[in-house]
Amino acid sequence: MKIAFVGKGGSGKTTLSSLFIRHLAAHDAPVVAVDADINQHLGAALGLAEEEAAALPALGAHLPLIKEYLRGSNPRIASADTMIKTTPPGAGSRLLRVDEDNPVYEACARTVLLDGRPVRLMATGPFTEADLGVACYHSKVGAVELCLNHLVDGPDEYVVVDMTAGSDSFASGLFTRFDVTFLVAEPTRKGVSVYRQYKEYARDFGVTLKVVGNKVQSTDDIEFLQDEVGEDLLVTFGHSDWVRAMEKGRPAAFELLEASNRLGLESLRSAADESYAYRDWRRYTEQMVHFHLRNAESWGNAKTGVDLAAQVDPDFVLRESPLHEGSVSPRPNRLQPSPQPA
Repeated sequence: MKIAFVGKGGSGKTTLSSLFIRHLAAHDAPVVAVDADINQHLGAALGLAEEEAAALPALGAHLPLIKEYLRGSNPRIASADTMIKTTPPGAGSRLLRVDEDNPVYEACARTVLLDGRPVRLMATGPFTEADLGVACYHSKVGAVELCLNHLVDGPDEYVVVDMTAGSDSFASGLFTRFDVTFLVAEPTRKGVSVYRQYKEYARDFGVTLKVVGNKVQSTDDIEFLQDEVGEDLLVTFGHSDWVRAMEKGRPAAFELLEASNRLGLESLRSAADESYAYRDWRRYTEQMVHFHLRNAESWGNAKTGVDLAAQVDPDFVLRESPLHEGSVSPRPNRLQPSPQPA
């Protein structure tokens, strides 16, 4: 299942996403962790030294390899150069799985051991001096969107994405790629302001949004969050000596995390598992097509010089399958590439 962590800058989004990744690893679940935040702190939160985190390969730097691999033998895609961030898979495309070895992971992922348990970590890469004045950060997270569009995940395996702060993720269709979005909010007016934006923007796209209260110090804080976000409030987290030690670079064994916080992390996992159980693969594919057609018309056709709508395979529905390379779903239903959201 695919899980996003979002929230206002400084809310503790990266810290909580790293704790959740550790929690999953502690239960021996296959995990792909993705740092899609402009600040790129997830590696450090998972225990990497500064130089190790800086040495993570950037997804954007390997975009030609990613495109060529995912294109496979799809006859609707003439070349990797005509693929854009929203290009959907079709018959002949190569699909990614969470728990496999493939050239994309080999080039773009590094294995991080969390108390001896392996997690794959991928990063979009930082905003560099060469990008100043000529690029936006969304051009970097495009590689994440392309990979998620081609990733077939099953139950009990997880893709956890630490998203860029605020509501910036709505600049692309990436926000629809997740089974559940955990919005980390502090118990302040500013803390819940991003929630209101996210709730409004996501309303028409069936996004499952759960609020995770963080830096909660009292029952008054909990009541404030309940008043502001209502039933969307899933769980709250308060002070953690374990987290403070981790932030100092001296984390204890994860099994020593406070019991209340371990229970909170299990609540996140239960919510993710429940959301995945209701995933509509057809709708998931339709939303993929919807944003591809929008991007094609807006800028993609002009950039590539081809009609990118022709890349849509109307018979293809992405879904869980035991097949790997070039796998496609059975075709009981025919998708129509409609510009309207599901």
